[in-house]
Amino acid sequence: MTNSPSTTSPEAPGLARPHTRHFGSAAVWALSAAIIGYALVFGGYMATIVAFALIYAVFVSGLNVFMGLTAQVSFGQSAFAAIGGYTSAVLTTTYEWAPLPGMVAGLVFALVAAFLIGFPTLRLKGHYLAMATLAIGLITYEIAVEWESVTQGYLGISGIPPLGIGPFEAVSDRAILSVLSVIVVILAFAVTRIRRSRLGRAFSAVAGSEEAAGALGINVSRYKLVSFLIAAAIASLSGSLFVHVVGYVSPEVFGLHMVILAFTMVYIGGLGTVAGPLIGALIISILPEVFRGMKDYQDLAYGVTMILILIYAPKGIAGVAGALDARRSA
Repeated sequence: MTNSPSTTSPEAPGLARPHTRHFGSAAVWALSAAIIGYALVFGGYMATIVAFALIYAVFVSGLNVFMGLTAQVSFGQSAFAAIGGYTSAVLTTTYEWAPLPGMVAGLVFALVAAFLIGFPTLRLKGHYLAMATLAIGLITYEIAVEWESVTQGYLGISGIPPLGIGPFEAVSDRAILSVLSVIVVILAFAVTRIRRSRLGRAFSAVAGSEEAAGALGINVSRYKLVSFLIAAAIASLSGSLFVHVVGYVSPEVFGLHMVILAFTMVYIGGLGTVAGPLIGALIISILPEVFRGMKDYQDLAYGVTMILILIYAPKGIAGVAGALDARRSA
């Protein structure tokens, strides 16, 4: 009895190299895990760099939902990180709340602010929306500077307790990295579920064409607002994580440079991809250390590397990996 070619041929439709179909995406996740694992094992300065990268990965994940899944532009996500961070900082220092309730309160305040801001501003499109959100970020920064009775202005708030639940406190490098890694993985899983859900399909339709989505009966304004709220909630979480990991917060933390760095991370990692925020944050955070030995040429080497990545991987690292996987499965 002879075997059917359709079941033995390596080129059979639907059966072609199933174990290598997602090799590219798996490689991106494996590289990210290797970097985090190295920091966990050796600790020290590398652990600090990776910890900040993971916090940025959380922030960029929110930006990626709004920009990558819904194709909207926001330069004001740092405002919601500031709201979350300062709310948690004030509640845990002045009112002696535990970190977790403080973070939840910060998230609620950020969602309320995002709703009040998003409802009118999301009627704008393109560069008008970008400029409006930029103004929101700048206004929030000025509030953090001037509202000294609450934020302590440029002096900042210190003595913020570490992350923890009950008797457990994430104080050591390994504990902090472990907690942040779990949060990033949970966020990646959540974004994956959103992409595959009815909500994600609506986001995709809005990203493709707002006019066409509206013609299909999709409430474009509602889904843009939902995307904005999700991004704000995630940004708030990143702000709270930062203040509890560092133990200090000041207005400079949430300045315009935060958004610029996040944009760089999301484009280098891969806009609209699940793994993009993580690998982008890790690479952007680690590259300056890689080139540190070049002294006077450090900034030049860093800039050239960024340009080369954007030229040869315009979809980002995770985007290229996903494209290779799609080609393999075709």
